[in-house]
Amino acid sequence: MAESNRPQRRYIGSVAAFAIRLAMLVVLGFGLVARPAMAQAILRDAETEALFQEMSRPIFEAAGMRPENVQIVLINDRTINAFVAGGQVIYLHSGLITAADNVNEVQGVIAHELGHITGGHVIRMNEGVKAATGIMLLSLLLGAAAMAAGSGDAGMGILAAGQQAAMGKFLAFSRVQESSADLAGAGFLEKAGISGKGSLSFFKKLQNQEFRLAIPQEDSYARTHPLSGERIAVLEGIYPKSPAWNTRIDPKLEEKFELVKAKLAGFVDDPRQTMVKYPERDHSLAARYARAYAWHKSAYPAKANEEVASLVRERPDNPFFLELKGQILLESGKPNEALESLRRAVALAPNQPLIASLLGHALIATEDENNFAEAKKVLRAAVGRDNSNPFAWYQLGIVYDHEGDLARAALATAERYNLLGQPRLAMASAERALVEIPKGTPDWLRAQDIAMVSRTAVEKDKKK
Repeated sequence: MAESNRPQRRYIGSVAAFAIRLAMLVVLGFGLVARPAMAQAILRDAETEALFQEMSRPIFEAAGMRPENVQIVLINDRTINAFVAGGQVIYLHSGLITAADNVNEVQGVIAHELGHITGGHVIRMNEGVKAATGIMLLSLLLGAAAMAAGSGDAGMGILAAGQQAAMGKFLAFSRVQESSADLAGAGFLEKAGISGKGSLSFFKKLQNQEFRLAIPQEDSYARTHPLSGERIAVLEGIYPKSPAWNTRIDPKLEEKFELVKAKLAGFVDDPRQTMVKYPERDHSLAARYARAYAWHKSAYPAKANEEVASLVRERPDNPFFLELKGQILLESGKPNEALESLRRAVALAPNQPLIASLLGHALIATEDENNFAEAKKVLRAAVGRDNSNPFAWYQLGIVYDHEGDLARAALATAERYNLLGQPRLAMASAERALVEIPKGTPDWLRAQDIAMVSRTAVEKDKKK
C-alpha cells in the first residue's frame, strides 16, 4: 500500500508544480493582460491624465472606441511595462514614461495595449489555460494508467512530456496574442495618422534590455512574448510602408510630454537623482519643473517657490504651474496664500477635478468659516466629475461634519473606504448613513448600494 501511494503523490506533486508554473506565467509573463493592478500604487495627476487623453484620442478613435470610455492609469513602478487587466483600462508603469525618449514611443505602447483590448485577449486567455490544462489532464490519465500497470518510469515520463507539451501550448497561445496586438497596434497608428517610428524605437530599447539581461535570442519557444528582435523584424516590414511613417511629432504635444516626464521624475525620484538629471544650469521649463518638486520634497520651500515662480512668470495661464504653486504653499503651511493660485488654476482648467479637490483642501485648511461654503461647492463639483477620488470624498466628509450633517459625512466616508478597498469600514459608514438620510433619496440609494456591495465582500472574505 505504501509503495503504490508513493507514485501517486509524485504525479499529484507534478500537477501542483505545473499549476504553479502556469499561474506564474499568467501573472508575470502574460502580465500585460492579467497583472493585479490594485496591488500597486496608482499615481493620479491632472496634467498627466490630460496628456494621456490628448495623445491617445486619435488612437482610440482609430480603434473604433469612444475616447471618454477608455482610461489610462499610471502606476508607480520603475520597471518598463504596460498591461491591460480587463475592461477598457490601460496601465502604464512610471518606469515606461521615464524610459521613453518622446511621446511617440508611448503612443506606440498604448496602440499595442489597445490591440489586447480590442482582441478580447484578457477574456480569451482562459482558452489558452483551458487547452493547456486539457493536455495536462490527459497526460495524467495516461501516466496513471501506466503506473497502475506496473510501469512507474514510463508513467513519470508521460507526465513530464505532458507537462512540457501543456506549457508549450500555453506559451504559443500567449505569443500569438502578443503578435496579434503588435499588428493591431500598427493598424491603429496608421489609421490615426501617427508614425510607427516610436513603436519601433521602443522595441529596440526592449531588445537592448534583453541583451543586458543575457536573455537568449535564438528561440522564443519558452517565452510568453516573441523576442523583441522577431517583433522588430515583422514591424520593420509594416511601419515604413505606412503613409504616416514620416509624420512628425506635434511640438506642443512633445513639450507637454517632456513637462509630465520632468514632473514625474521630481515626484518619484530621490531629489539628488532629480538634480543630476536636471542640473541647475539647465533653465528649460522641464528642468525647472522637476527641480521645483525636488526642492519641495527636500524641504527647501524658498528654492521650490523660486523655481515655480519663474514658471508662472513665463506661462501665467498654465493651470498646472499654478496648481504646483498652490500645492507648495499649502503643504508649507500657508493655505491662505495658496488660494489665489488654486482658484485661478481651477478657473483656467474647470474640467480638472483633481485641481478642484486640492482647492477644496486648501479652503478647509484655512479654518476660516467663510471658506467652508466655497469648499463644499468646489468638492461637490469635483466628485461629480470624478467620483473615484478618495481624497476628495475625505475632504467633503470634513465639510459635512463641520456643518453637522453627520449622515452625509458618513456617506462620504463610506465612498472613501469603498474606493480604498476597505469593505468593513465602508459597510459600517454606509449603514450609519442609512439611518439618517431620507429613504428613497439618491443619497439613500447610494448608501444602500455601498452597504450591499461591502457586505457581500465581507461575507466572501469570511469564507476564505
